[in-house]
Order: sequence, then C-alpha cells, then structure tokens
Amino acid sequence: MKEYKAGTYIIHKGYKPFNPSFINDDIDWKLEELAPLLQDASLWLGKLNSYADLTPNIEFFIKMYATKEATNSNRIEGTRTTFEDAITPIEQIKPELRDDWHEVQNYIQAINYSIDRLNDLPLSMRLIKEAHKILLQGVRSEHKTPGEIRKTQNWIGGSSLKDAFFIPPEPNMLPDLLSDIEKFLHNENLQVPEIIKAGIVHYQFETIHPFLDGNGRIGRLLIILYLISTGLLNKPVLYISDFFERNRMAYYDSLSMVKQTNNMTQWLKFFLSGVIETSKNSIKTFDKIIELKKEAETKIAKIGKKTTNGQRLLKLLYSQPKVNAQILSKELNLSVVSVNSLIKTFIEIGILEEKTGMSRNRYYLFEDYINIFR
Repeated sequence: MKEYKAGTYIIHKGYKPFNPSFINDDIDWKLEELAPLLQDASLWLGKLNSYADLTPNIEFFIKMYATKEATNSNRIEGTRTTFEDAITPIEQIKPELRDDWHEVQNYIQAINYSIDRLNDLPLSMRLIKEAHKILLQGVRSEHKTPGEIRKTQNWIGGSSLKDAFFIPPEPNMLPDLLSDIEKFLHNENLQVPEIIKAGIVHYQFETIHPFLDGNGRIGRLLIILYLISTGLLNKPVLYISDFFERNRMAYYDSLSMVKQTNNMTQWLKFFLSGVIETSKNSIKTFDKIIELKKEAETKIAKIGKKTTNGQRLLKLLYSQPKVNAQILSKELNLSVVSVNSLIKTFIEIGILEEKTGMSRNRYYLFEDYINIFR
C-alpha cells in the first residue's frame, strides 16, 4: 500500500497552485489509528438509520432537517440567514437580508433535488453539476457559470492570486481529478470503509474546488449524498454542517493540515467526531419531536368538531411551522373564517403563538417545534 501524499505545489505564471494526488489507489489511510472513532461512528450512524426507519411519518420532519443544513452550510460561507429566517416567507424578510435568504432557499432546493435524483442517477459529477446549477440560479453568484466546471483559475483568501491563502489546481487538471473522485466513490475493491470514503471525498472535492463558487456547500452536500447512495442512511437525516459551523476554525485547520503535512488522519478524526456528535444530536431531535407530537395530538383530540382539521393543520406545521391565515386557507382548502377559528383554537391549546403583535398581516409559529431545530 502506498503512503498517502497530499499533492504538490507547482509554479505557474508567478503563482503556486496545488495539485492534489489521486485518491483512487491502494493507499494506507492509517485505519488502525481511526479504529475507535470509526467503530463509534458506524455504531451511531446505524442507530440513527434505524431510528429514522422506525419514526412514523418521518417525511413530515425531513424538510426541517434540510432547512437546518442549508442554513448552517450557508452560514459557514458568511450568509446571515438564521434558521427562523429560512422558514419565513420572503415578504417578511428585511430587504437587506433577501439575497442571503434566496441563497439558503436555493440550497434547500439543491438538497431535495439531488437526493431525489439518486433514484435514477448514480452519484456522479453529472448529478453534482445539476445540484450546483440550482444552487447558483438567480442569486448573487449566478454569473459564475452555474452547473459548469470552471475554466479559469480561482483562489481562496486574499484579494488576488498574488496574495491568496490557497490556490486550487489549474483548470486543465480538473477532468482527471474529478474522474478520479468518481472512480474512488464507486470502487468496491478498495478496502476503505464507506464513512471514511465520505470524509476523504469531502476533503478532495474542497481541495480541487471545481466551481467558481459554491464549492463548500456542494462539498458538504456530497457527504449526505454518498451516505444515502451507499445505503448507510435510508433517509436524509444526518447533516454535518451544524458541527462544522460550530467548530469552524477546527474544520478549516483540519482540511488545511492535510495539504501542509500529508496528515489525512487528523482530518478524518475530526470528520468522524462530527458524524458521531451529529448522529447523537439527530437521535435526540427525533426523541423531542416524538414527545412533542404526542403532546400536540393529545391536545387536538380534545377540540371536538375541529379535531379533523386540527390534525391536518398539525401535519402541515411539521414542514411549514411559520404560517398565516392566507397560507393555511390555501394549503388546507378552508375558508379564511374557518382557518382563523382554527388558529384561535391552536393558540388557546398552546400549539401556535402569534409573534408579530400586529392586528393585520399576522404570522403564527409552532414555536416549540422550531425550538427543537434551533
């Protein structure tokens, strides 16, 4: 087995791009050093997968997981959108924050689209490019060739190539490097655990930086897509960007250390720790959702003739926990009068709260549910 070498810097036109080594090879990834963390990560990921499979009506809650992932992944890139902003209709967002809001909504769409696309297309650069096109469509970076591999040199940090913190490989290197990633993802002959593969691929994709913008978000999406494509997860319920965002400096430092010292092990330890913590937190989230669901259903069972419509409203709130009367009238196909009566009942039994304090244009929140994801 080959000892891992991250790659080499080359001098090109006065700057030094980094050419990463291919990963689709029989490389010694130091798995013996990772064994304890790998065992725990596999255990907790398996528990989470079982939990998700056994949770009734899990599809109602998955939209919120995707929203939280989109919010955190975008915040790593500097957007200011909060989780509550992300579930708020555009007309309620301050004008100066709407660009950020649109970027988060695009990422939610890219997540949902690419996960669905796995049903008829293998995980590949074709799928990744389709997700990237959605990510950049109609936002500030729409001029940066959405869905296309870059044909010009990019850089990370600094104001130009001359003072950049890191310069990814030249464009003419990208076809072979991206082909290598695809081969690595689908090479069943390599004795590399799939969780480890997910971590290695994320590092490699971030190092290659194949797009002019959106590489970080797509690279983090690649993790969940790979776990689903391999069957390690049956539902998209492990989103690791929350861990990366809370440990942002360690995230960047661990990725940088690979290139500086050839130490992939440290990055993989950090990554596995993230899988473990995120799996545990996701299980706790399910526990809280199930408990809240039981409490809400008990309350609704006591509202008499409104119970049937109350159950319909509760299901809607699991995927859309911030609503107004107009939204509910459309989604539930009820008159505004009936909806307002139902809202009043939900406020009385402690499910909805009115937060605007206004007499008109009111919005109502399923606050206890939102707090679980905050």
